[in-house]
Amino acid sequence: MEVLKDRYHRIHNYLRISLTDKCNLRCSYCMPEQVQFMPSKKLMLADEIFKLAQLFVHEFGINKIRITGGEPLMRKDAVDIIEQLATLPAQLAITTNGVFLDKYWPLLESIQLSSINISLDTLDSNKFKQINKRDDFDRVYQNIEYALNQGFNVNINVVLQSGVNEEELLDFIELTKHQKVHVKFIEFMPFSGNDWDRSAVFTYQEALQIIQDEWGEVIPLESKPNTTSKPYQLPGFMGDFSFVSTVSSHFCGDCNRLRLTADGKLKNCLFGKTETDLLQALRHGEDLKSLIIQNVKMKHQTLGGLSKMDTTQFDPKELSTREMFAIGG
Repeated sequence: MEVLKDRYHRIHNYLRISLTDKCNLRCSYCMPEQVQFMPSKKLMLADEIFKLAQLFVHEFGINKIRITGGEPLMRKDAVDIIEQLATLPAQLAITTNGVFLDKYWPLLESIQLSSINISLDTLDSNKFKQINKRDDFDRVYQNIEYALNQGFNVNINVVLQSGVNEEELLDFIELTKHQKVHVKFIEFMPFSGNDWDRSAVFTYQEALQIIQDEWGEVIPLESKPNTTSKPYQLPGFMGDFSFVSTVSSHFCGDCNRLRLTADGKLKNCLFGKTETDLLQALRHGEDLKSLIIQNVKMKHQTLGGLSKMDTTQFDPKELSTREMFAIGG
């Protein structure tokens, strides 16, 4: 078994697989006003997803796979794909907007899913409709409650934006008081088509200060290896919270993530422009191992080669041509 190591000696053992770029919600920070999804014929087939995942697990020691989208549960053969991936000797997790989870509970309960990340940017149903352009708040929240009651490891992903939902910060923290839930606050990141503006970024430093002003003592928790977030807990609270500070304080130093887009392109960084077409290589019987190794060796030290985002000099035109929903997060 070969270890996937880049030029900076980072070992990559975590693969995020996008099943589709389609999504039932229209979050502005992810999806532009006018959107064109990939035609189905361009997407990986279920058996192709499994073959590539097998290769990563058995040949390169990938020990964690996260299923992403768009919204992965929109894919008609999602059950088959999830069941296949669950047979591999790797932790299996999923990131979802939570709308369709109630259709999949028997499956997710049977495969011992390691974690469910559910995107939820507001606790107000009216604001949910404003942010997501859909009226699905009640269904999402009920699915979060069900997941917690069934003992799933639940992470709630919250993209904080100035002037949008930063005033709900403390309400989200309250969720961790009596429930064993992890709330992950994510800084608003720049992607093609999302009209990113530095002034809309609500940084983790600002958020942490508000929490400290409200509750006083905040307990820093020990970070797990290769983590993307800074974890904390309030004294006596059952759950905890963290910050993904991509913009104000990147965490590229020990990154272990690779991404496989729904059309079978391997990306070595969320912001990187480098893509390797594994799907066509698979279909033509080419040497996949050498292509994967080469892709990882091309990985930049930080932010896919972009300049720092937390400066007035950062130009969003540096970004990759892919939108967030087309990458898989």
